[in-house]
Amino acid sequence: MFTGIIKQVGVVEESTSKWLKIRADTKSMGIGDSISVNGVCLTLMDLKDSTFQVELMPETLSCTNLGLLQMGEGVNLEEALLLGERLGGHLVLGHVDDVGRVSSLKRQGEAIFMSLACPPSICRYVVNKGPIAVDGVSLTVVESQFSSFQVSLVRYTQEHTTLGKKRIGNVLNMEVDIFAKYQERLREGKGISLELLTESGFI
Repeated sequence: MFTGIIKQVGVVEESTSKWLKIRADTKSMGIGDSISVNGVCLTLMDLKDSTFQVELMPETLSCTNLGLLQMGEGVNLEEALLLGERLGGHLVLGHVDDVGRVSSLKRQGEAIFMSLACPPSICRYVVNKGPIAVDGVSLTVVESQFSSFQVSLVRYTQEHTTLGKKRIGNVLNMEVDIFAKYQERLREGKGISLELLTESGFI
């Protein structure tokens, strides 16, 4: 589990259809650890002093932007949450729901307003002032519509994640709030009880 607060930006050294090799500060990492790469939860398979390698599954390639990464491209990195840490963003599982595409970028003062076109499977869970993870970054929705939504990138986000370098047409990973999914399931009466959610620690 993650928070969507990016700890560092790594650089892709090698990219294939089966794995990624990324250069980053690896001091606190260990083989077998979970790590979020552009919002995708992956497992560290190999680790050197300044690089690590993760394996890519067909499902990951089919519903994320990791297969589009090129050598030298930056990626948002976050190690798994430790119990007792500050929860600065929101609960992010690293299970990307789908991808969206940057449709517009508008600067207002120091902020950048980014609009993302997305499928209904994403937008149905997006609400004004609600949370969403975009390429692993925890953001607050400024405005939501049927097929798009808008977020505001503050200067810190622009400088410490890859989002400040994105351009119109770029494809980004999106993970909606898990609580919105559970609420929908409960409302539809598909077998998840309030007692089960309570026991699981979700509510």
